[in-house]
Amino acid sequence: MASSLTCAGIVWAFLSFLCAAASCVGFFMPYWLLGSQLEKSVSFGTFRRCSYPVRDESRQMTVMVEQCGRYASFQAIPSAEWRICTVVTGLGCGLLLLVALTALMGCCVSELISRTVGRVAGGIQFLGGKWSCGWEMGVSR
Repeated sequence: MASSLTCAGIVWAFLSFLCAAASCVGFFMPYWLLGSQLEKSVSFGTFRRCSYPVRDESRQMTVMVEQCGRYASFQAIPSAEWRICTVVTGLGCGLLLLVALTALMGCCVSELISRTVGRVAGGIQFLGGKWSCGWEMGVSR
């Protein structure tokens, strides 16, 4: 297998893949905010939640559903800020994965990644990292 990457490029490719995987796992896990409601432990992320209240119309009361799941629809996400965060973070994770997988392919395919492609990929990776990590910091404050 011929590679178009230097040793530093190979390390960058593997670290990029590890960081992209960690970002995606963090995006999909519902443990961004932890708390309690109706004396039950609750947690939620941008589009997933665990132990959430629902209205039981037959008993005319609110009950806790003690399981994890996605919101029923995009509009069911609690606020516009969280909806924006879901889209931006998802796009950021997608960009990170795109660059990481391209870099890993560059480890196996000769002449796939040139100096210019590496710089463009680094810029895309910067944007992806900024979107997947920077937006949550602004929303969660």
